[in-house]
Amino acid sequence: MNEREKIIRLWFDMWIKKADLGIDNIFTDDVVYTESWGPKYENRKTVKHWFDEWNTRGSVLVWEIKQFFHQGNQTIVEWYFKNKMNNGNVEEFDGISLIVWTQDNKIKSLKEFGCNLHNYNPYRDSDIPVFREEKANWF
Repeated sequence: MNEREKIIRLWFDMWIKKADLGIDNIFTDDVVYTESWGPKYENRKTVKHWFDEWNTRGSVLVWEIKQFFHQGNQTIVEWYFKNKMNNGNVEEFDGISLIVWTQDNKIKSLKEFGCNLHNYNPYRDSDIPVFREEKANWF
């Protein structure tokens, strides 16, 4: 399990450092990578392009791992993420990634799931829910 955790930490570090430190070594050629808000990259070449292109538009400020869960050829990693885009927009949220591995510890599939940090109890003041009048986040 330590090898798989090292690979995930490397992937997160690449985003912080804005540097490809081994994308070819950690993903299969036919990897499927799905972001929490919809984009899906269906091969390593596209993942590399996305990584390089995205890093021209913004910076990952924090991608902190909270914990890992391993079972068979799958790993779930819980994390906190924060970025700042060049236009000044800042996003932050909690999330998990579900990773499927090959036998030689390459990532075959990765799906991200996000969770809004700005939680509230809609039943705090009444038995009838009161929801915030705000646009729902993209995840």
